[in-house]
Amino acid sequence: MKVLFQSRANLYAAPGGDLVQMEKTRQFLEKQGIKVDISLDAEPDLDGYDLVHLFNLMEPQDIYLQMRNAKRQGKKIVLSTIYGLYTEFERKARGGFFQKVANVLSPYQIGYIKTLVKYIAEGRIHKGVYKMLFKGYYGLMKEIVDNTSVFLPNSDSEMQRVAQEFRLKGYKYFSVPNAIDKDVFNDDSAKTGDKFSQFKDCILCAARIEGRKSTLNLVRAVKNSPYKLVLVGKASANQKAYVEQVRKEAGDNVFFLGVMPHEELRELYKAAKVHALVSWMETPGLSSLEAGAMNCNIVVTKKGDTQDYFGDFAFYCEPDDVDSIRKAIDEAFRADVDPGLKKRILENYTWEKTASETIKGYKLALAGDKGNHN
Repeated sequence: MKVLFQSRANLYAAPGGDLVQMEKTRQFLEKQGIKVDISLDAEPDLDGYDLVHLFNLMEPQDIYLQMRNAKRQGKKIVLSTIYGLYTEFERKARGGFFQKVANVLSPYQIGYIKTLVKYIAEGRIHKGVYKMLFKGYYGLMKEIVDNTSVFLPNSDSEMQRVAQEFRLKGYKYFSVPNAIDKDVFNDDSAKTGDKFSQFKDCILCAARIEGRKSTLNLVRAVKNSPYKLVLVGKASANQKAYVEQVRKEAGDNVFFLGVMPHEELRELYKAAKVHALVSWMETPGLSSLEAGAMNCNIVVTKKGDTQDYFGDFAFYCEPDDVDSIRKAIDEAFRADVDPGLKKRILENYTWEKTASETIKGYKLALAGDKGNHN
């Protein structure tokens, strides 16, 4: 089988979780004998491909053109939705003028404006953006999902959101987990060297420093506490004032380590006691999975699809409630690590599992049979 992966045009210029998902899925599909190419072009020649696999419904202006191209050339379309609106964050926590606007507009009008502003600012206006001007942000998404043979969401709850938002009936899907590389994030293979000995039993957060991740409230939650909070990840380039505020309010017990390669991050997970990712939306957050596999207790919010993944094994809090974050950290820090979390992750959320569920989706799309699947 030969498959073409397609996604947003700036995938490599602005890497995110969707790029990780694409590259890892490709790597593990190829181990199972599927030939995979990646093209970010709007209208590539699809001769020789069995089907087209699109990624990231949140960037419809790019994948809309790729979808139309696949339809024109008679190819079946499979879609990894990676779908999560940040409406609650926009309306409750973004701050400034945009928050006021967000409370008046629908989530899709917000998406429309944000996309237009971003594409104009970056000088990336193309045919897909013009299509969005006329059809709207929601309109493009709706046309993409209506032409998808099989959906590959990261969880059942994500699929339910997509089905509800776009009024889908009789759709076919397989829940394809977000995953970890179990050869990398393996507690047995991680060294416990001196490099991070000063951070033993720290509270770790491996995530971009930005409003959507609620980094400021996390910093406030550990203020005047005995905990060491270690922040690993890029500071958001678009939220300079927010990042400034995080640094300003960070006490002596907060450490900024910047971006870190996986091998080092693995050692830091091993040193940490708790991993806290207190976001407004996660599907479910790769660093939470990685930390759980490395025997950290994990603190997350219920926003998005975290409960599908972690069930009763996580400590839950609210992203806009500092006391609730502190309480969850206290509980997670005091609790022994439940080996059930690591077992759950290694059994259900590995790239091998992702690849096998993806192949089921491909076979279903090519067989073209009817009815719901999961």
